[in-house]
Amino acid sequence: MSNESGNSSGTSVARARGRVVGVPKRCWCGELVVSFMSKSTANPYRRYYRCAFAAERKLSNDNHTYKWVDEALVDEIEALTFRISKLEHTILAEHVEEERKKFAELEMKLETELFARMEEVVSEAKWEVKKVMGIVLLGILTMLVLSKLV
Repeated sequence: MSNESGNSSGTSVARARGRVVGVPKRCWCGELVVSFMSKSTANPYRRYYRCAFAAERKLSNDNHTYKWVDEALVDEIEALTFRISKLEHTILAEHVEEERKKFAELEMKLETELFARMEEVVSEAKWEVKKVMGIVLLGILTMLVLSKLV
């Protein structure tokens, strides 16, 4: 196996078979991806991932997986940051929905209590009106009787 990097530039080359986001696990050919350390003068001691098949045969400028470890880890961090952001949004949305339900329940409870209290007040008012009507009627009858006597 070669410990030389197949790419002397500072960045990984996007391969014809498609760019792998994050840490590659397998090459498009089905082989596992292994980690090596570059011994080139352009990237000394820089770690990279390489297709085991291509590394064993010391292939260069091929379509097999090749990616710098630091770039792969940055991709992983960005992907995780995106996932965390989505989860935070989902949690926040669920929390808002729970609070909305609690608010609706409290609103319904308050309306029920308010209507019950209003019914009591209206009932009391009706009773008071009936008492006043009885007194007025009694007064009118008394006046009629007194007017007949005079």
